[in-house]
Amino acid sequence: MKKPVTLSFLTLVPALMLGAGPVLADTPEETAAAALAAAPVWDGHNDVPIQLRARFGNTINDFDFEDTTGTGADHPEGRTMHTDLTRLRAGKVGAQWWSVYVSPSLSEPEAVQAVIEQIDVTKRLIGRYPADLELALTADDVEAVMAKGKIASLLGMEGGHSVGSSLAVLRQTYDLGARYMTLTHSRNTPWADSATDTPEHDGLTDFGRDLVREMNRIGMLVDLSHVSEAAMHDALDVTQAPVIFSHSSARAINGHARNVPDGVLQRLPANGGIIMITAVPGFLSEPARQWNANRAAEKARLEAMWQGQPGAVTERLDLWDAANPLPVADIGDMADHIDHVRSIAGVGSIGIGGDYDGIPFAPEGLEDVSTYPALFTELARRGYTQSELEQISFGNMMRVMRAAETFKASASGAVPIETPAP
Repeated sequence: MKKPVTLSFLTLVPALMLGAGPVLADTPEETAAAALAAAPVWDGHNDVPIQLRARFGNTINDFDFEDTTGTGADHPEGRTMHTDLTRLRAGKVGAQWWSVYVSPSLSEPEAVQAVIEQIDVTKRLIGRYPADLELALTADDVEAVMAKGKIASLLGMEGGHSVGSSLAVLRQTYDLGARYMTLTHSRNTPWADSATDTPEHDGLTDFGRDLVREMNRIGMLVDLSHVSEAAMHDALDVTQAPVIFSHSSARAINGHARNVPDGVLQRLPANGGIIMITAVPGFLSEPARQWNANRAAEKARLEAMWQGQPGAVTERLDLWDAANPLPVADIGDMADHIDHVRSIAGVGSIGIGGDYDGIPFAPEGLEDVSTYPALFTELARRGYTQSELEQISFGNMMRVMRAAETFKASASGAVPIETPAP
């Protein structure tokens, strides 16, 4: 039997559930600590499941999730995983959306099989640590699991390719436990445009709009991270439940297509949705985004000049890297995005979606899941109150999930949307 990890917020969760008043604090560190004791982080996106597939082929009976700090030794690029039970506890994470991502390069039938495998391996991981993790399917489940001192574990599908353009498969993945779906990943689906692909549909097709309606009906959250701006607006036009952006940041601060423009942020309060600010360096730091573009251009130039000579390309690109170091993203950059969303959409529209273990490296000061208290300390230093921090860490996501469940209940008499089988 594995030794349980110390439960630092075990006795404090019931106070959260009973709506206890805020604990007064003086310093930013105290304000952040009080907020996270009352409302542990509900993180919107973590990619441990794809690490299990890529590193271990989903064979996890000997995988030690209490401590993954040694996992860099067997990785071809020396990358250590960002997540384990010890660091989740240190990071004051009380609820986690686990991403059951599969590659968008797979055909739709392959993606359907692969996502079922990822749901399976994530459930098996949760089941291996019953003292620390428990599957949560509803907002009430999240509260109940956390009240027992465990980390509430929820499943989110990253990319609509995983349902094979089938509302029947969508419904079945919900029955398997998935509670959100990102409409696209890095490529378009046959019914929705991705933010990082050439537009084909000018947003959502008629089927894409029906899929959003069906997600509302069954109570699955619509995740608009990764989709094009037109698809964001189309989904907001159709949805009758709040949306989420499980791991995105603000385009006004960093112009990456994966970030959310102000015109969409302005619609979040009326919709009731949230953007869960992510820790991806290239989405946080505009200088880092510019560097990535410049490096890609230099690589293309070198490949054109030195065709058939990969060694020459590598040598010269190494020289370019040495002369042009990557600008560093840090904890202040992430706080800047939160500040901007607050100014456009208000504190009630903000959550946290780190994307840990889905990124090769993280910002300075936010190196892994253990660092969330440092982020909340920085926000407190910028004047965020304990109540506002509790909304960002947990309360806003809980409100969104309850609203989706409320709409599902209101639509209980509606029949499933049907499409002809091929």
